[in-house]
Amino acid sequence: MEKNAFFQRLSLLTGPEALAALQRSRVIIFGLGGVGSWCAEALVRSGIGALSIVDSDLVCASNINRQLQATGSSLGRLKTEALEERLRDINPSCGIRAFPALFSKENSSIFDLAGADYVIDAIDTMPHKLDLIETALASGKRLFSSMGMANKLDPTFIKSSDIWETRGCPLARLVRRRLRERGITGHFTAVYSPEHFDRNAPLERDENGKIINGSAVTVTASAGLVLASLVIRDICAPFTAEPGHE
Repeated sequence: MEKNAFFQRLSLLTGPEALAALQRSRVIIFGLGGVGSWCAEALVRSGIGALSIVDSDLVCASNINRQLQATGSSLGRLKTEALEERLRDINPSCGIRAFPALFSKENSSIFDLAGADYVIDAIDTMPHKLDLIETALASGKRLFSSMGMANKLDPTFIKSSDIWETRGCPLARLVRRRLRERGITGHFTAVYSPEHFDRNAPLERDENGKIINGSAVTVTASAGLVLASLVIRDICAPFTAEPGHE
């Protein structure tokens, strides 16, 4: 089957020039959890030409409620391996590279950020998230970053704005503070939710005493789709006028 037949419906919306631009574009996603995994699939289903996926974790049972590659048969497998297999089945023409690793400034050279047009940050752990943001900003790459999607239940609260304009998201507030401490004032788009959800259940903690945050696929997946949409719309912008943006 002609590969562009896979994307006929998108091409009808954006035009063939925009589709060709999508197929020339290269994206790298860091973090394949409840946000990043859905972002990856949306990009592959939208004709992105090359996609690198980065995550060091294995699929576990607690991932099943929200992570795309987490199924009964994928338990114990590398998240990158399970997701790569699915993505290749969806769009064999997409150039997919999998990195079963955790990003840090010390190992940043192995990921080839220079070869990417867009960097997606869906990392949960703060030091690695800040390292990625700092490195991506220094490289001049277009960066889209997910903030906290745990303890949220209503996806209609999700917004995107410059990181310095985010309000109502505790993680975004912490990211802003830590960036200032590093002397970083650069701009990038953050996807966040100001929803404050009151929990009725008692707090649960892991074996190290760390609080386990609740999360819902309807929120995390929606954030991943918003991230993918930011990439897609940015690529397509020169070729189409979005409704409401004329």
